[in-house]
Amino acid sequence: MHVELPEKLYYSMGEVTRAFDVNPSLIRFWEKEFDIIKPKKNARGNRKFTKDDIKNLQTIYHLVKERGHTLEGARDYMKSHKEEITNFEIIAKLEFVKAELLKIKNNM
Repeated sequence: MHVELPEKLYYSMGEVTRAFDVNPSLIRFWEKEFDIIKPKKNARGNRKFTKDDIKNLQTIYHLVKERGHTLEGARDYMKSHKEEITNFEIIAKLEFVKAELLKIKNNM
């Protein structure tokens, strides 16, 4: 799954939930369950997600929603298969490039 977000330092909860098409409660739940998601909070308590947070959310989304892992299974998988997760990121980037090339081809 490729997430379409503009190039920024921080992303709001609304931007993240729209990009993943999930409820804010799911993102907050994953934040509690996975210690690798650590959004910064401003004075009002609003979460601001970094690019690393987005990358980790993509991995969690892929493992839980697309592959069907349980939360515990996803946590264990992320700890024991770090090299595969890097490969997943590369594959996701390649799929995005392929989709963009197909868009260009269809517009010609």
